[in-house]
Amino acid sequence: MVGHEASASQEASVIPPVLVFNAEGRSPFVLACDHASNRFPDRYGDLGLTPQQRLMHVAWDPGAMAVALQLSDLLDAPLVASTVSRLVIDCNRDHDAPDLIPVMSERTEIPGNRGVGDNERAERIGAYHAPFHSALEAVLDARRSAGIETLLVTVHSFTPVYKDVARPWPIGLIHARDDRFTAALRDALAADEASLDIGWNQPYSALNGVTYTLEHHGDERGLEATMIEIRHNEILEPEGVRLWAARLARCLTAALGSRGGAAA
Repeated sequence: MVGHEASASQEASVIPPVLVFNAEGRSPFVLACDHASNRFPDRYGDLGLTPQQRLMHVAWDPGAMAVALQLSDLLDAPLVASTVSRLVIDCNRDHDAPDLIPVMSERTEIPGNRGVGDNERAERIGAYHAPFHSALEAVLDARRSAGIETLLVTVHSFTPVYKDVARPWPIGLIHARDDRFTAALRDALAADEASLDIGWNQPYSALNGVTYTLEHHGDERGLEATMIEIRHNEILEPEGVRLWAARLARCLTAALGSRGGAAA
């Protein structure tokens, strides 16, 4: 999902704003990857960025979609993924968030987002943000109607260094309002690899305004939910993707069995 080039007609017919994989998967887990792609739809050009900048973390979560796809296979879990860069619109932000359409991301200016007015904002929400969340809602609604137990897992990656500050954790966990499952996952990861440095509400937490998908589809539905953040230098190569997908598949399954007694 890197570097798509398409005409407007190809884009309309071939590249939808959201992809759903394994919608009928019977796993208790539903996966969401809202920063899966660095694609800029043709109409936005390059937003004033260089090709190198479009490959940087500011445009997407490198490695997150690769891990999510393998997790979907390993767990037989549905996966809902955005196909649009978060610099066009961030599907993990509320409609009124100041960084829904960012003009600055970390230290990178986004010239093409300067002066975006209410009409353009509403158009991007309707074209890209709403379809992602509608698709995730449809998967969750279908499972509720079928009486299938569901836990929501959102998959992200983060930079090893942010504004000159190193981030030591190879993985961070951000909990929903109910933190029991996330605590059980933390314990399962620690049992799986004793030396693992696990960030708790690191490198972000709900206080940073980065948990819209978790809250909207987890907390508001009364579902257990967790947000997984993997440091992206761990998952830029196939070997790292396989390692983390297998580890997370084991540990998510283990946490599911133990969460009732997990200490928050």
